[in-house]
Amino acid sequence: MALGRAYSVALVGLNGYIVEVEADIGQTLPAFVLLGLPDASLNEARDRIRSAAQNSGIPLSRRKITANLIPASLPKRGSGFDLAIAMSVLRAAEDIRPTGRTVFIAELGLDGRLRPVRGILPAVMSAVQAGFHDIVVAQANAAEAELVPGAKVRGYRTLARLVFDFGADPQELVLDFAPEDEPAGTGPVSSDTPVPDMCDVSGQAEARGALEVAAAGAHHLLLIGPPGAGKTMLAERLPGLLPDLRDTEAMEVTAIHSLCRLPSAGVQLVRRPPFENPHHSATAAAIIGGGSGLPRPGAASRAHRGILFLDEAPEYERRVLDALRQPLESGELVIHRSAGAAAYPARFQLVLAANPCPCGKASGKGIECTCTPYMRRRYMSRMSGPLLDRVDIQLQVDRVSLADFGQSGGAENSATVGARVLAARASQLQRLQPWGMETNSQVSGRILRGELRLASATTRILDHALERGVLTARGYDRVLRLAWTLADLAGREQPDGNDIGQALSLRQTASAAA
Repeated sequence: MALGRAYSVALVGLNGYIVEVEADIGQTLPAFVLLGLPDASLNEARDRIRSAAQNSGIPLSRRKITANLIPASLPKRGSGFDLAIAMSVLRAAEDIRPTGRTVFIAELGLDGRLRPVRGILPAVMSAVQAGFHDIVVAQANAAEAELVPGAKVRGYRTLARLVFDFGADPQELVLDFAPEDEPAGTGPVSSDTPVPDMCDVSGQAEARGALEVAAAGAHHLLLIGPPGAGKTMLAERLPGLLPDLRDTEAMEVTAIHSLCRLPSAGVQLVRRPPFENPHHSATAAAIIGGGSGLPRPGAASRAHRGILFLDEAPEYERRVLDALRQPLESGELVIHRSAGAAAYPARFQLVLAANPCPCGKASGKGIECTCTPYMRRRYMSRMSGPLLDRVDIQLQVDRVSLADFGQSGGAENSATVGARVLAARASQLQRLQPWGMETNSQVSGRILRGELRLASATTRILDHALERGVLTARGYDRVLRLAWTLADLAGREQPDGNDIGQALSLRQTASAAA
């Protein structure tokens, strides 16, 4: 008997590693041994594979079967290795011809069906990048796998059909199931979900303008105001102002969501920026990512290239909010656990909404507020200074006046505002292309004070604020980024003094009110 060999992919975060599956059939008593750090679900593959092969008409050898997953030091988890192990064992028994450099990713049912698995898109992307272009997956995963350029995907419904194509003797194979046994597909998953429109917002001219600036430059945003002022309504309409994701961005976002959602019969690229709105009772693992074993992505990674909206922000645990500081700077989350570390992209746009105090009535004159000064300070201090220093726009949202209430008919819709945002982003892309950046929010202080340095007469008010300690060095750079975005929206080549003043007011309005 020969040594059987097949290939699969092990995912650690979004990074995939080619796993070589070796199988050997010994001359001792019947046994099935799995080597190479398999987890519990992978250890269960032994019984799944035996039953699947038996019910497909190509039973495994009754001798000792040893399957080794290389590299042995890399932890393996999940049922996606079932098919590769089965193919290597059948090759070791010489029931099929050599599989070559084909990658197999699928779970096996006891009846021999190929079941879909999560994370098929990043797995196939990693295989193609490693030079393995021939991919075999379950039929229900084929549409998702075919999204990867350069992948030659074959989808199969049963193990019997697959081994038949690899030279197995067809006489004993159970090639088809009855029509009534056909598994019901979940249908394609559409990314074109309805987005709330800006024309629904009554009044709030200043907040609408701030939202447009935030969308144009991908700036983080804090909205502070009383209950019912429209903070949540405004935040939910921010995704409708953002342009569609480009091909590479769409692949990144779809790959992350492929790890999180249940396998489906069809998947489309996520073309719209995602919007994540976790409840304030969410844990750090739910927002940042984590879990037992290798960590899984949280809401911050699922919001990659989109919006992470934290409503009632002071109600979140402070350690959860502070954990966002690192990805706000780096655009990546690296989560360490005992089983290993996983890296997930997390370049999201953070939107925070908060009441001015626990009772929510401290806005305006605050006559009806029942909170003591200590209660207000304690409430707002849950959002730490270092976190707020990373938020570009901090805006006070006042109550809607009676004159503005219900008068949204003449307001601009999201398509009109989105056209201006798209034009501003095109200007940014052209200006920042030499440094490999896309939006003003990504520009470093070295560039702002170097190649993009403004005249001292233009930044005089900003320099004065830094001298008086009103702004930190990080805040200084973020005001400059805002000013560049305001200039892009106005069609100017660079900011002027008015842009600097307006950018400074956008950053200080809420802090002054609080």
